[in-house]
Amino acid sequence: MKLLPSLKQMEYLVSLAETLHFGRAAARCNITPSTLSAGIKELEKILGVSLAERTNRHVLLTAIGSEIAARARRLLGDAEQIMELAAANKAPLTGSINLGVIPTISPFLLPRVLPALNRQYPQLRLHLREEQTAPLLTRLRAGEVDAALIALPYDIEGLESRDILNDEFQFACTREHPYARKKTVPLAALDDQPLMLLEEGHCLRGHALDACRLGGLQARAQFEASSLHTLVQMVAAGIGVTLLPKLAIDAGITLGTDIQLIPLSSRQSRGIGLVWRQSSLRRQEFEILAREIREKLD
Repeated sequence: MKLLPSLKQMEYLVSLAETLHFGRAAARCNITPSTLSAGIKELEKILGVSLAERTNRHVLLTAIGSEIAARARRLLGDAEQIMELAAANKAPLTGSINLGVIPTISPFLLPRVLPALNRQYPQLRLHLREEQTAPLLTRLRAGEVDAALIALPYDIEGLESRDILNDEFQFACTREHPYARKKTVPLAALDDQPLMLLEEGHCLRGHALDACRLGGLQARAQFEASSLHTLVQMVAAGIGVTLLPKLAIDAGITLGTDIQLIPLSSRQSRGIGLVWRQSSLRRQEFEILAREIREKLD
């Protein structure tokens, strides 16, 4: 039988083509640079062609190396499809699922649903990855994660989604704030407030700004934080105000602080949904997973 390259060698080549750096490619494959280099050399020996030009600082794929890497990428995608086909033939929610979650959802939703999910589906192994929405969806489209919990609306072209939760915003301020005694806060009242939001890259920032624009405001953040917990501490210190999602509030993010929470009169919200590739053969499993998460949040 003719000697053929292994899928592992194909993975090495694709990682090298995408990073053009032995160290970064090796880290992506969870191996040492020397192991990756040896794997590429062995692949070159099997194929009888040079795949990469190496210098002390740079890696450049040869023309044939780039073409083979493109075919290897498709080959790895087909291998993933074979695994999905086999998984889809098993009992639902068994085996491994690589699940991505964004930071403004994971610490507030997962502790509420994972214990019950593990008891109900003991053969399910969830491998979690927390990342901001844009890079997470890039990984999803590339097959590095199987499904993702994200906030909606968001551009999910080429993906399928199921709604899980409508997550309403509430106005957060100190108990000494002039609005603290209001039953509801109109968005127009935020026009002259020192609004604090998450930094660029967090979709919650965009959803909060969209809510303000629906109220006719051109809001700008007076302070930008890397996490909701930082925002809460800044509000508690009286530095400004913010909009917090109910999911985080229900998880107790403001407990032990001097923060007053007031509903918005226009009931602005973000959606939370599970998304996956339209081509995924595990669609039925993800439908079940979305339903189970939704029911366990009720």
